[in-house]
Amino acid sequence: MSRALTEHRVVVIGGYGFFGRRLVERLTSQPNAHVVVAGRSLQDAQALVEELRPQSKARLGAAVVDAMSADLPRQLKPLSPTTVVLASGPFQGQDYRVARTCISVGANYIDLADARAFVVGIRELDSNAKAAGVFVSSGASSVPALSSAAVDHLAQGMSTVRNIDIGISPGNRTERGLSTVKAILSYCGKAIPAQGPTQTIGWSGSRHHRYPAPVGSRWLSSCDVPDLALLPLRYPGAPNVQFGAGLELSFLHRGMNAMAWAARHGLVRDWSTHAHWLKNVANIFKGWGSDAGAMHVSVSGLRNNNVETSRTWSLVATHGDGPYVPTLAAAALVRKLASGDGLPAGAMPCVGSLSLEDFDEEARGLNIHMAEVAT
Repeated sequence: MSRALTEHRVVVIGGYGFFGRRLVERLTSQPNAHVVVAGRSLQDAQALVEELRPQSKARLGAAVVDAMSADLPRQLKPLSPTTVVLASGPFQGQDYRVARTCISVGANYIDLADARAFVVGIRELDSNAKAAGVFVSSGASSVPALSSAAVDHLAQGMSTVRNIDIGISPGNRTERGLSTVKAILSYCGKAIPAQGPTQTIGWSGSRHHRYPAPVGSRWLSSCDVPDLALLPLRYPGAPNVQFGAGLELSFLHRGMNAMAWAARHGLVRDWSTHAHWLKNVANIFKGWGSDAGAMHVSVSGLRNNNVETSRTWSLVATHGDGPYVPTLAAAALVRKLASGDGLPAGAMPCVGSLSLEDFDEEARGLNIHMAEVAT
C-alpha cells in the first residue's frame, strides 16, 4: 500500500518526550522526511527542533497537538501528515482516538505501545484502515516489534516451536521516563492472563539470565506484554511464551518483588499511582550500577527432521543508549512507508512487519549490538 512521496511528512506526537525526542533524532537521518515535533507545548517542541536542526538531513517543524483533546482532528488535519507516530504513553487505559483521527484524515498511524490490551485490540480498526487505504500499527517498540522479529529469525527451519523466552534488563544509570515507570508499576502484583492453568503475577518470582559482557547476570521477573497473547498464535506448536523484566540492582529488583507481594495481598491497590515518588526514590541510586542494558530472545523446538534445537539472540546497549531501542521499530516503519516498501493497508499489531536487518539499519551509529549467541 504506501504512498511514495518526495517528502514524507511525519508528525510525532509527544515528540519532545522521553522516547519521542529519541525517535525524532533517529528520523533526522532520513533526508526525504519532514518531521513535525508535536505536543502540548509549542515552546518545548521548537526547542528540540532548534537543537537538532544543525545536523538534520530531514526538514524539521513544530506544532501544538494534544492527543487527548476533543480538538485533535482540527489540530492534526492542517498539518497534512503522511504518517503520525504516537510516542506519548503510558498506553495502559488509553483509547484509539489518535488512530481513529489518523484514519479519518488519511494518514498512516504508528505507536510505541507495549500494553497488551492496547496493542492486541488495534485490530478493531482494521476495516476502517483498509477502507481509508492507510497502514495502522500498534506496538512498534521493543515488544512486540523487535521481540517478534527476533523470534521470526530464530524459528526459521523449525517445524514446531515449543518455548519462547524473552527478557529485558536496562542499566541502572540509564535514563528512565515517568510514563515507563507508570507502565511497569501498572501490573506490579496484578494477575497476568495465563496460557495454561498456572496464573502468573506481575513482578512475582525471579530467575537469573546471563547476558553477554558487559551486562552479565541479571534477575528477571514476570511482566505483562503483548507477546504473551500474540506469539502463541503465530508459530506452529502453539509455544509457551514467557517474558521477564529486571532491574540491574538486586535490592531494587527484590523491592519490586516485595511490592508485588503487597499488591497481591491487598495492601496497595495500584502502584502506578505512586510512580512519582517511587521514581524519585530510585533516582537516589542513579549513580550505582552501570549504563549497560540487554535484551534476549530464546526459541526452542523441533527442526523439520524432529531434532530438538534451541537458539538465542541478544541485544546489548551501552553508554546509555538503551532508551533508543524502543524507537527503532517506528523509525524503520517510517523509512519503509516513505520508500513505498510494501506495508499493507489495515490495522494490526506490529508483528511481522520488520526484520532484524531493519533494526540493524536503524541502530547504526548507536552503541547497540545485536547478534545470535551460542547456547
